Amino acid sequence: MAAIITLSLLGIVLLYIGLYKAKKALLPTTLIGLLVALGFEICDWGKEAVPLFHGMVIFDHFALSFSILCILLTALILLLSKAYFSAISTNIAEYYCLIVFSLTGALLVNAYHNFAILFIGIEIMSVALYILAGIRRKDLYSNEASLKYFIMGAFSTGFLLFGITLLYGATGTFDLSGLRQYVVDTPQGISPLFYAGILFMLVGLCFKVGAAPFHFWVPDVYDGSPILITTYMSTVVKVASFAAFLRLFDYVFAALNDFWTPILLAVIVITLFVGNISALMQTSFKRMLAYSSVAHAGYMLFAILSLGANSASGIFVYAVAYSLSSVVGFGTLILVKKYNGSDQFIAFNGLGKSNPLLAVTLTLAMLSLAGIPLTAGFIGKFMMFTTAMNDYHITLLLLAAVNAIIGVFYYLRVIVHMYFKSAEEGTTPFVMPLNFKMVFVIAAILTLAVGIYPQCLIGLF
Repeated sequence: MAAIITLSLLGIVLLYIGLYKAKKALLPTTLIGLLVALGFEICDWGKEAVPLFHGMVIFDHFALSFSILCILLTALILLLSKAYFSAISTNIAEYYCLIVFSLTGALLVNAYHNFAILFIGIEIMSVALYILAGIRRKDLYSNEASLKYFIMGAFSTGFLLFGITLLYGATGTFDLSGLRQYVVDTPQGISPLFYAGILFMLVGLCFKVGAAPFHFWVPDVYDGSPILITTYMSTVVKVASFAAFLRLFDYVFAALNDFWTPILLAVIVITLFVGNISALMQTSFKRMLAYSSVAHAGYMLFAILSLGANSASGIFVYAVAYSLSSVVGFGTLILVKKYNGSDQFIAFNGLGKSNPLLAVTLTLAMLSLAGIPLTAGFIGKFMMFTTAMNDYHITLLLLAAVNAIIGVFYYLRVIVHMYFKSAEEGTTPFVMPLNFKMVFVIAAILTLAVGIYPQCLIGLF
C-alpha cells in the first residue's frame, strides 16, 4: 500500500513543480518517485499475503509482480519523454502528473480484492488517459481519439458496473472471497443473476483489454494519441487490465468455466483473426502495432481460457515480452516520425545502414512479437500454447498457429524495409539520443534474457 500512497503524493508534488515552472526537475523527480514506489513493492514481497483494509486489497505475489512490471514499464516510457512533451506543449507538468495518477490506478487494479477497488482503480487509470489522449488540443486526430476513448470507456464501464450489480444481487457481497464462497457453497443452485453478471463482466473486461469484437476503439485511439501516450496505453494499461481479468476468473469463476468457456473461446478466435488480418493490411507502422495489440490480447486470453497453475506465470511472461517489444517499437516510431515526418513503413527504409543500433533493437522487438525462438515472445507464446494444450483445445491451437504465421509476415515487413530497401532522397539521417539508447538496450537485453532464461520470471509464481 505504501507504493500506492507514494505515487499519489508524487502526482501532487509534480503539480507543484509545474506551478513553480521547474520543468527540468519533473523527469528526475518522477523517476525517483517511481524508484521509491518500486522499493516499497519489493519490500512487500516477503510479507504474508492477506486481504487488507477490510478485504479491499491484497498484495500477494501476483499483485506485486504485475505492479513491479507496471512501474518499470512506466519508468522506461518516461525515459523516452525527455524533450518529447516540451515539443508538444509548454505545460508539461500535467503529462507527468496524469501518467503517475494513471499508474496509481493500475496498481489498485492489480491488487483489488473487492469490486469497489476494481471500479475505483479502473476509473483512476482511465480518466487520466481520456485527457492525455486528447492533450494535443489543436490536433483533430487527438481530439477524435480522446472522444472515442471516453465514449467507449464509459460504455465498457457501464457493462462492468451492471455485471457487478448483478453479482451483488445474487450474493450480497462485493468481496472476492465472498463471491468464491457462494460458488463453492451452492454449486447446483447458482442464481441466474450470477450467470448474467459473469457475462456482463466478461464483456466489460474484453472492452478494457481490447479484445474483438469489442476492439473498435483501439486502432483510432492508438493512432490519434501522442505516441508516448499510446505506448503507455498499449503496455501498462493492458497489463493491469489482464491482471484484473485473470484474478477474477481464476479466483471466483473457475468452477463455472463450463458456462463461460465457449463464449471466451469464440472471442479469442475472432480476436486473433481480426487483429492479425487487419494488421497485415496496414501501411502505417503505428496502426499495425495497434491491430497487433488486438491480436496479442487474443493470445493472452489463452491463460484465462485454460485456468491452471501456470496461467499467472504464462500471462506475466507474455506481458513482459509484449510490453518490452512495444516500448521499442513505439520508441523507434517517435524518432522516425520526428526526422522523416511519417509513420508509414517507407519511413523505415534504409534504417539498417543509417542507424544500425536502432535497426538491430527494432529487429529484435519485431522477432519477439512474432514469437521467434531465443526471444521472450517465443517463451510467452509457448507458455500460452502449452496452457491451451493442457485443456485439449486442439482446434484453437491450430487456428492460433495460422495466426502466428500471419503475424510473422507483417513483422518481417518492417525488417525488409530497414535492411533491403534504400532510403528516399532527402531523408534526414539522425542520431539516437542517449535516453533512447538506454531504453532500447535495456529492453533488448531483457528480451534476450527472458527468451534464454525464462525460469527467472516463471519462478516468481
